[in-house]
Amino acid sequence: MLLDLVKKNRSYRGYDHSRKITGEELLSFVEAARLCPSSVNVQPLKYFLACEEGVVAAVQAETNWAKGLPDLVLPHPGKEPTAFIVICQDLNISDNLARFQRDVGIVAQTMLLAAVEQGLGGCMIGNFKAGSVSKVLGLPEHIRPMLIVAFGKPDEEVVLTDVVDGKTAYYRDAEDRHYVPKRALSEIVL
Repeated sequence: MLLDLVKKNRSYRGYDHSRKITGEELLSFVEAARLCPSSVNVQPLKYFLACEEGVVAAVQAETNWAKGLPDLVLPHPGKEPTAFIVICQDLNISDNLARFQRDVGIVAQTMLLAAVEQGLGGCMIGNFKAGSVSKVLGLPEHIRPMLIVAFGKPDEEVVLTDVVDGKTAYYRDAEDRHYVPKRALSEIVL
């Protein structure tokens, strides 16, 4: 069952804009994240929830998607996510940003798996300027954005393929299907 969720949990870059994500759904994702392990159990992460249209548009404007496909503008217009969670670190709890990067990854993956379980999907976005996001969201100085996670109902096809000739770059075909090469199990186990 977990493996099925992992296979469905892709980095979606196209969403059905008619399916809005609610604040209650975002809270359920944060509830799952709240229960995750934390380095030395310090728990310095905080979460900004964005599901109101204007706030979502403001966050979207601060993100850069699919750097591996520089000739495309993704998400395509009208296919943007309908919600975001901005994972932040409370510097009053800990100012060691490097130490809690693992925590950020753990909670982001957990929230995405919770979304997939509900028939939704998302994408982790690390390509943004923390200062700009803080300003747009009106965050206090001691709250530092670490990762943005987009959420919505996926409206694109993502296909897992095998790595061929060592090429791991993702790509799209003429029908806009997104292909993600994955290394074989035999290649990654030492």
